[in-house]
Amino acid sequence: MSLQQTIKDSTKDAMKARDSVRVTVLRGLSTAFVNELVAKGQTPQSEISDEDALNVIKRASKQRKDALEQYTKGGREDLADIEKAELAIIEEFLPTLMSQDEIRPIVEAKIAELEVTDKSGAGKLIGALMRDLNGKADGGDVKAVVDELLG
Repeated sequence: MSLQQTIKDSTKDAMKARDSVRVTVLRGLSTAFVNELVAKGQTPQSEISDEDALNVIKRASKQRKDALEQYTKGGREDLADIEKAELAIIEEFLPTLMSQDEIRPIVEAKIAELEVTDKSGAGKLIGALMRDLNGKADGGDVKAVVDELLG
């Protein structure tokens, strides 16, 4: 079953359960899928590829994380709690990301391969790692491991 269909089914289940927050988030994702299709010149009735759907979901997750950070800095815990709840729903549809412990050996191998010796090559190293990991790891975690190993 496609990711788009999974979200449609989850929306129906949330409606039956009268879970208004979940319904709102899932409808927002469905709308974002349609917007992505239209932006790519396809009809709104088309089926979005799982890869494109995953990119849309990642974008929504990043938006929630950014909003959560801003609300927390601004002392708006009421709004931050809403963002946390929405983020938890969105993350159900994202693949599990690698931990820093799982990332470390990959970073060590890439450091040896690219012969990076200090922080001046960190940008090139992180870019190569993010291409290799292809969404399997959070960029912040990759950067933290690189900084730790090159620091």
